[in-house]
Amino acid sequence: MSAFAATFRRDLALMWGGGGGALAPLGFFLGATMLVPLAMGPERNLLAAAGPPLVWIAAALAVLATLERLFQADLEDGSLDHMLLSPAPLEMIVLAKGAALWVAVGMPLALASAPAAIALQAPPELVPAIVLSLLLGMAAFIGIGLVGAAVTAGVKRGGVLIALIVLPFFAPPIIFGSAVAGGEHVGAALSVLAGFALAALALGPVAAAAALRLQAE
Repeated sequence: MSAFAATFRRDLALMWGGGGGALAPLGFFLGATMLVPLAMGPERNLLAAAGPPLVWIAAALAVLATLERLFQADLEDGSLDHMLLSPAPLEMIVLAKGAALWVAVGMPLALASAPAAIALQAPPELVPAIVLSLLLGMAAFIGIGLVGAAVTAGVKRGGVLIALIVLPFFAPPIIFGSAVAGGEHVGAALSVLAGFALAALALGPVAAAAALRLQAE
């Protein structure tokens, strides 16, 4: 089994087996989006105008909560040392961890955006585009988040520091994702999101691997 496949399977098992760890961000996302209609009142036009883009805010915060332990747990149990000593490229191992996070957390969040968007009065014909945009956006968030998680791997309670590092880079996907949720220039916005996702997945593992090597020195 390749290092990529072994790391992917290990992390996927840990995320789903570690006390339902992957369910916590999903529960946060659904809870946040389902409470918005209660907070905004019975005015359907207001909810239809402001509600669907909130799906993106809730998704960004949900995935942000998963980043703190991504490399910190490997540092504490010694797995990070094995990764650094592995003959396989560290960038590939980091990419495998990101892929596992996307499958365990990113994809369920994107699929859960369908009922959330409907609850927020999104037009039904826009729901497939919102789900597709979240699939791309989750890949972008995780690619960026790998860097923040790697930089703060040795920092206790580094959640706030991760937020300070990655949230500015979350802004472009949120802007274009909100455009999709609002039904504005959907095709162009999806193309930009695909570009962000590819760039984040190409550069994120490289930058994260470099940060992990620096911490090991």
